[in-house]
Amino acid sequence: MSALDTSTNYLGFRSHEVLARAAGDLLPKFHLSTKVGYFPGSSGAGHCLDPERLHTAVEEAARDLGREPDLVFLHNPEHSLTPSTARSREALAKACAALDSATSRGLCGAWGIATWDPTALPPLVDASVPTPSTLMVRAGLLVGAGTLDAAEALMEAWGLGTGAMWGMSPFGGSANAPVWARADPRVFLRDGGGYSRAQAAFRVAYQLPDVSAVAVGTDEPAHLGELVGALDAVPEEQAVTKYRTLLRDRLRTQSV
Repeated sequence: MSALDTSTNYLGFRSHEVLARAAGDLLPKFHLSTKVGYFPGSSGAGHCLDPERLHTAVEEAARDLGREPDLVFLHNPEHSLTPSTARSREALAKACAALDSATSRGLCGAWGIATWDPTALPPLVDASVPTPSTLMVRAGLLVGAGTLDAAEALMEAWGLGTGAMWGMSPFGGSANAPVWARADPRVFLRDGGGYSRAQAAFRVAYQLPDVSAVAVGTDEPAHLGELVGALDAVPEEQAVTKYRTLLRDRLRTQSV
């Protein structure tokens, strides 16, 4: 494990300073990604796609971390989009251009999009919107068919290849949520008996959708170590495919 992912707004907008202080000289040894898009306000965190604020946020991230991030995500751009497709496309294009410019200036190694709900984004992507290097989306058994399909459509719209999509929130918020006591995700592994339910849910998240990395919290080192041990597990492809079909059938039924 040699990658760290954080965000400007974590820990009350202190995450970069805390990480730099805790990691010290070890920080350059990690692939480091962060996110910009949320800003402190009088009533809490607010979201903004203003290009100048985003560019400044990348500058501040590099300063507070004590090094340039390897990757900076535009955080949940859907939160500041309007019902107007034309205005939303223009806002997205300008925000992406700001991160593209920051990358060109050497303030970060690359830039991407981290989106909790990508459903509004695929129709907005055209030649006016710069192409990110990486897309981060929700992944796992608790993600609905609409979100999974939208993530894949967004990858296709930007022409991103295999390995360019990352996953997040594989447990839907908590590995201790009641759902994981009721459902056994080990049925999606070829040798599920050798792993815990948390390990199985984590490993299957790499298939829903097809992602090359999955971000998880680091609050419990023992839990993190357990998840790393699941990477050797082999998913049962037919079971995952059938599950995707069931999700789509359920979505169609709800839409009728």
